[in-house]
Amino acid sequence: MNYYFTTTTNGNFEEIEAKVTSLLKDENFGVLTQIDMQQTLKNKLNVDFKKYKILGACNPPFAYKALQAENKIGTMLPCNIIVQEIAPNKIEVSAINPLVSMKAVKNKQLEGIANEVSTKLENVIKNINNEK
Repeated sequence: MNYYFTTTTNGNFEEIEAKVTSLLKDENFGVLTQIDMQQTLKNKLNVDFKKYKILGACNPPFAYKALQAENKIGTMLPCNIIVQEIAPNKIEVSAINPLVSMKAVKNKQLEGIANEVSTKLENVIKNINNEK
């Protein structure tokens, strides 16, 4: 089992990023953080890097349930989704698979939560190539 779900699509980077954000919203996730790795690496290391953003997504009801079950689970929140340009107008979108990451935490209460969140994030990835 992979630690991520992924798909590749054709399109403009910014449009695909907006679509990912919209699909996350459809699954009741909000984007809490955005890390622009291209800009960060340029500013900090003066290196050129491809378009690559990390979106930190959160579904508050599931986050709350997880925090009630395991008070250190915040070290694994939010759920990260990456949007990266792998070639001109060829964008890869990947999301963490919480089922895999939660296996490191020995807490049975988290299994159901991780299963539901995994399904939602996999839906986002599966729907990237659908018209919306």
